[in-house]
Amino acid sequence: MDWIQILSNTASSIISPATLGYALAALGLAMHFGYTGLINMGIAGFMAVGAYGFAITSLMFAFPWWLAALTGLIASGVFALILGIPTLRLRGDYLAIVTIAAAEVVRLLFLTTAFDDVTGSADGLSGYQGSFQDFNPLDPTKTYGFGPWEYNGTAWWVRIVGIITLAIGVLIVWLLVRSPWGRALRGIREDEDAVRSLGKNVFAYKLQSLVLGGMLAAAGGIIISLERAVSPGVYVTSLTFFIWTALLLGGAATVFGPVLGSLIFWALQTFLSNVLPAMVKAGYLPFMTEIQASTVRYILVGIALMLLVIFMPQGILGNKKELTFVK
Repeated sequence: MDWIQILSNTASSIISPATLGYALAALGLAMHFGYTGLINMGIAGFMAVGAYGFAITSLMFAFPWWLAALTGLIASGVFALILGIPTLRLRGDYLAIVTIAAAEVVRLLFLTTAFDDVTGSADGLSGYQGSFQDFNPLDPTKTYGFGPWEYNGTAWWVRIVGIITLAIGVLIVWLLVRSPWGRALRGIREDEDAVRSLGKNVFAYKLQSLVLGGMLAAAGGIIISLERAVSPGVYVTSLTFFIWTALLLGGAATVFGPVLGSLIFWALQTFLSNVLPAMVKAGYLPFMTEIQASTVRYILVGIALMLLVIFMPQGILGNKKELTFVK
């Protein structure tokens, strides 16, 4: 096996658009679940709304990339309002069922042929990154970086914008959770009836958290869409589970945990997707094909998620006392 190539690919994934997009989505989920106690199982829906909002406005209305991105964020905020106003009075498992159903409804709307002219249906949308690349200060024909982090100007521009967006998201969440507003969210997570008895509008706080977290997830969807086409096949239920895995791995009630969890998650995904087929090819796993070996990594992710919830629900950076479901 070519270990140098395997390790190089793994290291390269650390700053990939997928890693940065997952980190933003996990940060939004941390706002929902880690700080407010909302079990949102439809985070993929928020990512889809952001990505499609960006792509559709870029193609149909020729919006500049920054305005198209802002439109995607606003669309996700509106989606959060539409979802949250009738459902945020639900608790626990009931909210989880509603959110996962809402995300699936969004995916099917983008998939249906009824809006093929707008969404591209199963084919998705592509060719909308022109305005974004026109703002690229780097030469797309030149290569920058070193070692596994050597990319052309186009790839670096996506990564630079992704890193800046993630840094802004982390700063916003860090400032908010240290404010009285953030402390109110923690109180709602622990005992919303007690917070309500103090005269706080619990529903308003939950709705604000849902909107903010949804917009962060939408930003993650936009970052991922900057490098590849938007397709409804990306925003499936498994994407939500991957975001949850990254969140729980780093720490749900933390600011930097989602970033660390996403980095580790994608590094492991890349490592396994390279090493398992290589082991089959080298004869170490003669009982499966290379395609089967590539699929095994999803089984390992599922097992890892179960083990995390059972043995380390607080995550790497989290505090076990922060999570209500382990009391």
